[in-house]
Amino acid sequence: MNSKLKLALWDIGCVFWVALAGSLLHFAFELTDYWTPMALIAAVNESAWEHTKMYFWPGLVWAVVQYTYTRNDANNYWFGKAMALVTTPTLIMLTYFGYMEWSFAAGVKPSLPLMLSIMVFGIAAGQFVSWCILTREPLAMNTRRWATVAYTVTLVAFSTLTFVPPKYFVFENFACYTYTGEYGILADYEPYRIFAKVDKNGNIKEGMGVNYCANNPFDKPDVKIALN
Repeated sequence: MNSKLKLALWDIGCVFWVALAGSLLHFAFELTDYWTPMALIAAVNESAWEHTKMYFWPGLVWAVVQYTYTRNDANNYWFGKAMALVTTPTLIMLTYFGYMEWSFAAGVKPSLPLMLSIMVFGIAAGQFVSWCILTREPLAMNTRRWATVAYTVTLVAFSTLTFVPPKYFVFENFACYTYTGEYGILADYEPYRIFAKVDKNGNIKEGMGVNYCANNPFDKPDVKIALN
C-alpha cells in the first residue's frame, strides 16, 4: 500500500472515530453523575465551546496512536495533526453560527440532522488538511515552532476554559436554542437531564431524551446569536 493511500485511510478512520467518541462525550458528564474530572474532556453544557471540546480530545488521542503506525509514511506529522486540531473547531464554530444566524433570520427552526452534518464537515475538513500536509514534501523546520504553539494553546484552552469560562456567548449554555446566562459547570442539571434517573427512594424520573429539543417551540426571536 502506498503512503498516500495509507494516510488517507487513517484520516478517514479518524473522522469516524472522532464523530463517535465525541458524540459519546456529549453525554458522558451526565452518565458519570456529573463527576468533576470528566468535565475535562466531556461537554458540561450546551455551549458552542463545549461542543468543540468533545471532538478535540478524541482527535488528539487518534493523532498520538496514528503516529505509531504512520510516522515513516508521513512528512510534517505533528504540524499536520496540529492544523487538523485547529481547523475542526474553527470550521465547526464558523459554520454553526452562520447556520444559526440564517435560521433565526429566516424564522426556521434549526435542524438537528443539519447540525450533525456541520460536525461531520468540520471533522472531515480537519482531516483533509492533515492529509494534505502529511503528504507534502517536508516543510521548513520552523513549522515545529508553530506546531508547538498550536498544541500548547489548544491544550491549555480546552483544559481550563470549562472550569474558568469567559462570560462570552461562545461559552454560554445554549439549551434548546435559548441562551440561559449559565457558563461552565452548571449549578443545577436537573432541568437539562437527558436520561432517566432512579432517586434514593427507587422512583424513576424520566429524562428529556436524546432529541430533547424536538418539541421545544421555536418562538424566541430575541435569542442572541450574532457574532459580536
